[in-house]
Amino acid sequence: MVCFCFLVDQTKKVKQSKPVAGSCSRCGGGASVADMITQTRFCFVPFYWKSWKAIMCTFCGAMLKSYR
Repeated sequence: MVCFCFLVDQTKKVKQSKPVAGSCSRCGGGASVADMITQTRFCFVPFYWKSWKAIMCTFCGAMLKSYR
């Protein structure tokens, strides 16, 4: 019997962010526009990157809206 085990993970990182007018609907904290990058790795080797923008809460870290 042969068993294959592959490790695939995905990480989301904030490259930079700027504050915007408005507040979080969940906690009432301030909001910011963030340039995000998503990296997918297969067996610890990155093979896919995607950049996108999101509006995030600066206090609780919730993603309020994403622009893909």
